Amino acid sequence: MRRRKQELSKEECIDILTDEPRGVLALLGDNDYPYALPMSHVYVDGKIYFHGAKKGHKVDAVKNHSKVSYCVMDKGVKKDDEWWYTFKSVIVFGTIKTLTDRNEKIDKLTHLGDKFFPSHQDTIDEIDRLLDKTEVFEITVEHMSGKIVTEK
Repeated sequence: MRRRKQELSKEECIDILTDEPRGVLALLGDNDYPYALPMSHVYVDGKIYFHGAKKGHKVDAVKNHSKVSYCVMDKGVKKDDEWWYTFKSVIVFGTIKTLTDRNEKIDKLTHLGDKFFPSHQDTIDEIDRLLDKTEVFEITVEHMSGKIVTEK
């Protein structure tokens, strides 16, 4: 972090990871091209979780290279008399893996569903319907940094 005055505390970074629904996951893809994609996530017990299909470019990338980064931004604020936004962002560096234990998958999918679905029952219904067609990915955080940015 070059500009220490813009640095967020660990607690502020965790708040952003907890409160914000989406970020961008960056993986090493085919032929060593960067592969970045928007993801919905949940932050639980110091780790980040996503769900996705059992096949595809993301699954292949995770199998081939476990190092990832994940970036999350808050919505930002704009004062009425200003044209610019001030926002906070967090970048996480870590390793990603696919969960294999059925009970662990259900637990993490429950956290994900409860963050996004209107009711816990909706979460249970979706897990019952799609569990066998769904992968759950876990990022173990090795390093995290955050900062506040003014666009002007």
